[in-house]
Amino acid sequence: MTTPLDAVRVRLGVDRVRTDDATRAAYGRDTTENPDGMPEAIVAVNELDELREIVRLAAAARIPLVPRVAGTNLGGLAIPSRGGWVVDLAGMNRIVDIDLDDRIAVIEPGVTFIQLRRTLDELSPRLTIGYPLSPPETSIVANCLLDGLGNLSLRHGSMGEWICGLEAVRADGSIVRTGAWAAGVPPFGRAPLPDLTGLFVSWHGTTGIASKLAVELWPVQPFRERSFVLAYDRAVTLRALRELPALDVLDDLGGLSWPIAKLLFGVAHPRERDPGEPEFFFYVDLSAATRALFDAKRAAVRDFIRGLRRDGLRVEDPIDVPTLVRLEPRLAQLAEFPTRLDFLLDHPDGGLTWVGTYGPLSRFDAACSDGIAVVERHGFPPAIVARPMKGGHFAVLRFIQLFRRADVDDRERVRRCNAELCDVLHRHGFVMYKTPAWAIDRYRPHFDPGFARLVREMHDVLDPDRIMNPGRWEL
Repeated sequence: MTTPLDAVRVRLGVDRVRTDDATRAAYGRDTTENPDGMPEAIVAVNELDELREIVRLAAAARIPLVPRVAGTNLGGLAIPSRGGWVVDLAGMNRIVDIDLDDRIAVIEPGVTFIQLRRTLDELSPRLTIGYPLSPPETSIVANCLLDGLGNLSLRHGSMGEWICGLEAVRADGSIVRTGAWAAGVPPFGRAPLPDLTGLFVSWHGTTGIASKLAVELWPVQPFRERSFVLAYDRAVTLRALRELPALDVLDDLGGLSWPIAKLLFGVAHPRERDPGEPEFFFYVDLSAATRALFDAKRAAVRDFIRGLRRDGLRVEDPIDVPTLVRLEPRLAQLAEFPTRLDFLLDHPDGGLTWVGTYGPLSRFDAACSDGIAVVERHGFPPAIVARPMKGGHFAVLRFIQLFRRADVDDRERVRRCNAELCDVLHRHGFVMYKTPAWAIDRYRPHFDPGFARLVREMHDVLDPDRIMNPGRWEL
């Protein structure tokens, strides 16, 4: 008897359909504490027509589909919780178009940050995209659709806002284009038509699988600098994160806590901070088209730092990255993006997870303090990444945990820690982005009833059989 998977093999060839136990197990897990899954098969697609046919075959047989590229997501969002097929989109990796004048790139889901970086370096070194602190092989499309962030997010917001329009394959195999693209013109933006792009942002692949995405690019200015500032009390860093955006001179700004610094310097299991060591450090990126403007921006930042010292706060002068690298070569991975943070990704314990949230900058200090108390109570050091977004209109507060993934008890410990962190940060107004299914369950009592109803109705319309990454956004 012919099965749907037999039809897939006929269409794609047997070499692009994997059903062996080792491959299925590898695609059924990630570095997080989320439970493993076991897909029936991994199906690798290389072009749009293949993707459409796979979706049609799955829809006819009501087989769940889970889209995946690099598998680096820390929310467990590409784990096949209900079996089915994992659709490996890494082979759909064409850069379809780069409009150098309008600064827009049209890309497929398999295009990585390092791939686009190299292409832009060849075509136009004066254009860039914002880069997250993710592996260079991360999918740009995935990060945009999950509304992640990059090193230009202080100025331009989360990456979901950088989408000018997209093409997606719906659950019945049909295609839809959004933004101005839907009017048959180049994808210059999401306006002025009804903004259907939002139906695919932060929905975790439950409304369709994006096959192309138009994303904004940004100018690279000739004068630029990244520097780091050591702060001996977290109040200094948190004040800088709140107040520096108002100067409107920075491209990026972020704070990192002492366990991140120790990991960076090769301490595999940071436990305690010496009182003489900085509690936080923060980094500032600035750039300008002219030397005069660059010098003015640089002076404004240094005046701000001197003002902190006048207020009695202990903080060092900014140190530029070339100087830092000369002092400590391991810091070279912070010099250019995209970068591979090997001290996190290649940690010997094998487990990496986070509670990454967006929330109001005005509530940052209290949320940070209560979050630190939670992680320390569960026996983890407070490894924090914090940054203002979109000119300071909101903020990122992210707690990172490294754990022994092979240890069942340690996985349970990090699961309890993250659940409590989720609840505590929510009370301060911070909500997880790239929201894992377990966090959605915890937010369920707080959701506006009209919101929950509309989510259900959208699924009824767009995916009535619930084959698209099931287990996510089930309200």
